Amino acid sequence: MSRLSRRSFIKAATAVAAGAAFTARSRAQVSGANNTIRLAIAGMNGRGKEFASTFRDVPGVRIVALCDVDTAVLDREIAAARARGDSPDRVVDYRDLLTRKDVDAIAIATPNHQHAMQSIWAMQAGKDVVHEKPVTHNIWEGAQILAAAKKYGRIVQVFTQNRSSIAIAEAIAWLKEGHLGKVTAVHGIVYKRRLSIGKTAGPVTPPATVNYDLFQGPAPLAPLRRTNFHYDWHWQWETGNGDMVAQGNHQLDIGRRLLGDPGHPARVFTVGGRFGYDDDGQTPNTFIVHYDYPTPFIFEVRGLPTKTDEMSAKGVIAGGLGTADRLAASMDKYLGLNVGNIAHCEGGYLAIPATNYSLAQAFDRDGKLVREFHGFGNHHANFIDAMRSRRESDLKGPLLQGHLSSALVHLANISYRTGRAMKPGDIRDQLAARSTPLAEPLTRFTQHLAANDVDLAQTPATFGAPLTFDAATEKFTGENSAAANPLRSREYRAPWIVPQLA
Repeated sequence: MSRLSRRSFIKAATAVAAGAAFTARSRAQVSGANNTIRLAIAGMNGRGKEFASTFRDVPGVRIVALCDVDTAVLDREIAAARARGDSPDRVVDYRDLLTRKDVDAIAIATPNHQHAMQSIWAMQAGKDVVHEKPVTHNIWEGAQILAAAKKYGRIVQVFTQNRSSIAIAEAIAWLKEGHLGKVTAVHGIVYKRRLSIGKTAGPVTPPATVNYDLFQGPAPLAPLRRTNFHYDWHWQWETGNGDMVAQGNHQLDIGRRLLGDPGHPARVFTVGGRFGYDDDGQTPNTFIVHYDYPTPFIFEVRGLPTKTDEMSAKGVIAGGLGTADRLAASMDKYLGLNVGNIAHCEGGYLAIPATNYSLAQAFDRDGKLVREFHGFGNHHANFIDAMRSRRESDLKGPLLQGHLSSALVHLANISYRTGRAMKPGDIRDQLAARSTPLAEPLTRFTQHLAANDVDLAQTPATFGAPLTFDAATEKFTGENSAAANPLRSREYRAPWIVPQLA
């Protein structure tokens, strides 16, 4: 066994041992109203950076450590923290946080494939957890993380911050009172510009400041095939889940709230593809999904702009503009939204734009604004309050709801990955035979791609495998289940293994 692999194994074993030694006394350390909560943050290149600047403003919180596998990112954020008057420790290996007695909770903002493993390890070590969406990288991890929270008695918040929104809560309550009549369908929209991640000619060397072994964690230690190391991991299956998570997980969560927070859907149907460029990305950039609840939930993703010719006129296709300008390119809208949610009702609709989740608007059947809702709560403070009370019911973003919303991501992606390319007419025939409400979204899907010079007769879309899901076992049944069930989990690379607790 190599020195590095032996060191990794020992560290992982130590984490489990720390969890076994966790006592009622240490559980009570953070329960007092006057105790300082000592927080560590893992993953500092995106949301972790925001955590470092906002959690410090919650009374009674002290940030004691920052962790990242990229020392350039880590050193930058350590310097920023010290400029704010903080003095967190510098940690490269996440496992070094687990045995520290001065860490009460860990905020996890690492890439998707690390979330469940790091969360469970933290719980085993006696830490509470707040982490970015998604809760999991695959469906199987959901049962394990829920079992861990129950077994170790931990407070775990999912950072779906819409659940602290006063505006959304009031709007949903108003909707339930029947002011717009019955909800007939819910629509989630993510029309958000996503650029090509480029096409590599061969393996790429990771940045010298990155510990690539630590970054890959549970994923295979395979050669890197992307030029932008950070963020573009979202569009590759081993580490990310595509736009169904990058932006969509928030809209999926709001959509479930508009439906009354149901459990898993009975079935899922999808159509999608990665269109408009040839790159090393694997996830679809144009996607329509039907989740079969008693009230239909339709979800749409678009990463291409409104029209290619508009982009060309601005010099975008030729590379004449910077990234910020390219991302600001004109995007399609659905009932005025390019990112957000719509609850279609008998008497109008409720729109929730995804600006900062502090606004919801109700419209009548003629499109006239009839009511607005405003206000946002403090999701960071809610986590700390729940840590002090030790009541899971105090959480605005509870783990179970986070798991159910993340599972919607995985259901759609599995349908796509087990589907097959079909010509447009054949896809329409398939949808008609299965009585799904995707016919109208498919028409707009086709028109949008045609505006971007994508001919679906020449570049066929993927008709996702229609899947039936058993909510009790969280397994696929019937048609296409043999292909779909293996994608419920993954092969984990030792010692980066999610413990099986359920």
